[in-house]
Amino acid sequence: MHTPKEIALMAAKALDNKKGLDIQLLQVEDLTILANHFLICTATSTTHVKTLCDEVEHDLTEAGETMLRREGERTGGWVLLDFGCLIVHVFTEESRKFYDLERLWADATKIELGL
Repeated sequence: MHTPKEIALMAAKALDNKKGLDIQLLQVEDLTILANHFLICTATSTTHVKTLCDEVEHDLTEAGETMLRREGERTGGWVLLDFGCLIVHVFTEESRKFYDLERLWADATKIELGL
């Protein structure tokens, strides 16, 4: 059994391995009941969004973690992967700027990833 932070770090490593950009980990457990962490990443294209999401899903599933849902596949500009304690947000650059989750969750604690 992995801790929420360990799950988040595994997902961050998967994103980094597939060249995800500007990967940010926010600890939100004191701000919302949605999850313990939000992991935010930028992709270079909608194809890259899919590749990044597939890698996270694969790596966390291999580690024994269950994904609850995957949303946003049709639009491709923002895909959300919900692992319960972790929500992974993968954006195209334009979508990330538009939704600006870091501003919306500015009270969250940023976790240094060291990738």
